[in-house]
Amino acid sequence: MSVIAYKKRLQQLQPLIALFLLCLIIAIFSDRFMTMTNLWNVMRQISVNICIAVGMTLVIISAGIDLSVGSILAFAGAVTASFLSMGAEIPFFGIYIGFTPLGAILVGIAMGGILGLVNGWVITYFKVQPFVATLAMLTIARGLTMLWTQGYPISSLGKEFATIGTGWFLGVPIPVWIAAIVTVLAVFMMKKTRFGRYIYAIGGNERAARLSGIKVNRVKTLVYMLSGMLAAVGGILVTSRLDSAQPNAGAGYELDAIAAVVIGGTSLSGGRGLIMGTVLGAVIIGVLNNGLVLLGVSPFWQQVVKGLVILIAVIIDRSQHKDKK
Repeated sequence: MSVIAYKKRLQQLQPLIALFLLCLIIAIFSDRFMTMTNLWNVMRQISVNICIAVGMTLVIISAGIDLSVGSILAFAGAVTASFLSMGAEIPFFGIYIGFTPLGAILVGIAMGGILGLVNGWVITYFKVQPFVATLAMLTIARGLTMLWTQGYPISSLGKEFATIGTGWFLGVPIPVWIAAIVTVLAVFMMKKTRFGRYIYAIGGNERAARLSGIKVNRVKTLVYMLSGMLAAVGGILVTSRLDSAQPNAGAGYELDAIAAVVIGGTSLSGGRGLIMGTVLGAVIIGVLNNGLVLLGVSPFWQQVVKGLVILIAVIIDRSQHKDKK
């Protein structure tokens, strides 16, 4: 193996090595970390971030960013919960509508898709920077959540719905299955479909992609719509697990999603990244969060540590990108 090939292989294994060392350090200082109960709990929590981070990966590969996923998660969860409570009155129109659990879930996902679609539309047709557009949507979606819930949690959603977030299938938590399905579909899309190749092309060089005939605006709009839908899936998982839709749900989730994407090796400049890398990044963030709690680290210091991890990951990404140039 040549030196260049060895260096490239080592770069690919960096997240896996980091995860191994992180698990080893936490296991040394906490005897509760390696218990099956704790590991399954970590996997449930990671499942939500995986769903959000997969959507974020598509956005970042296309050279964008989505800061609104946490608020979209909260709004989708609130909408789903309200329609599960034996029907609900839509605050904006005064219309009373009831839904089955499946119908409520589909409406919640559709709401996430609509908000994501608005993000993409504003970015592509009004040429607003993704950071600004999604920052505005972060505030709008949070406000919509407060209006929808009137600032109060929506609880007692039924055992059938609770199974989604707390149930098991073939010895594995259902949220893990859902995250696995999202991952497989995303990997297939990015590797085997024309749409996936278009996302990479737009992130690599948008002008060249446009000149080659790719409908850039349409692809980018669909990418943000998918990000919103996957955030809504995460919102449904959180709402189901808690048996309650909290108005402040999802606060800070966008940071964990971005951290997972960056740690997983996706370039913030776009055009480069892998879904499986993001999944590994989400596992690292989940294990880090769990380990800091088990070790009794102050919540304030937890934020500092996660911020430093993101900063280090970005510095490594930039240095590797510079080496390739």
